Amino acid sequence: MTPSIAIALVCKTPAIGRGKSRLWPLLGQVRTAQLSACFIRDIAETLAALPASLSRQCYALFSPAGTEAALRELLTPDWELIPREADDVGQVLEISLESLLKAGHEGVIFMNSDSPSLPGVLIEEAMNALRADGDRVVLGPSLDGGYYLIGLKHFHRDLFRNVAWSTPAVLSTTCERAAQIGLRVHLLHEWYDVDMAEDLQRLKAEFSRQAPFPGVLVKGSPARHTRALLTHWAAGETQSI
Repeated sequence: MTPSIAIALVCKTPAIGRGKSRLWPLLGQVRTAQLSACFIRDIAETLAALPASLSRQCYALFSPAGTEAALRELLTPDWELIPREADDVGQVLEISLESLLKAGHEGVIFMNSDSPSLPGVLIEEAMNALRADGDRVVLGPSLDGGYYLIGLKHFHRDLFRNVAWSTPAVLSTTCERAAQIGLRVHLLHEWYDVDMAEDLQRLKAEFSRQAPFPGVLVKGSPARHTRALLTHWAAGETQSI
């Protein structure tokens, strides 16, 4: 059997007043929590649809601790839930990478929970890149200057230390660190996170069969839960006019 790759979704368990605060002015806290839950469901479905030959184990690397029951409702039973052991993003990734590699996985992919339509072909490419000969870091660039995915097959703590997280410098800093330690970089196609009002407009454009951003070369995944929620909201707004 092919050794498995660990795919860890870094997320917060959706709840009113928790996460994606930049969307609160537009959606309110209740709708933002509903949207977050749909994002997680959709990403989980994208992962489930990957070819069975791509052996993997899915994990939810979540916070806050004690919310397992609520998060479990969004995921299938084959997912393993791991509470985050730190608050700093870099520490979370570093600790989790070391732990999952020690558990016997041949590689680890961390994904964010803000890209509900992330194409499955990009995740598949990341897995194949990790299984290729030679050491490397796989990065999925996001439009905001960060990354939606990072994959590694060996432990490289320097990639996670002294990074200005949640800034446009995250991707460039990570690539610079990789160059400093002689680590090859495999870049995936660019995609986008949904963090702000303009990002939500990108998502709506994609659902309307428009290009979510210039130069997009791959088709997004169905994101059926998010799509259904936005359609439901739009129908309610139409009825109220």
